[in-house]
Amino acid sequence: MGCFSCFDGTQKQQRKEEERQASAEARARAAEAAMRREEEFKKSAAGRAAQAQIQQMAKQKANSNTNKGEPVLKWQMS
Repeated sequence: MGCFSCFDGTQKQQRKEEERQASAEARARAAEAAMRREEEFKKSAAGRAAQAQIQQMAKQKANSNTNKGEPVLKWQMS
């Protein structure tokens, strides 16, 4: 059996390469599926609402940066 060890090593390397290729293909398919789901979400009502909310939060943040140093609550004594 010792003389066939080189064949076993070649088969192991071949098997590892096939597993690596299969893994790479699976990752590529998963990435494509994720991109499709993202596109579908962006087209959906929930996706549009989420995008609008993100834009609104960005506007609020931009406005709050312009008022730095000014107190949020103002009061005066009469």
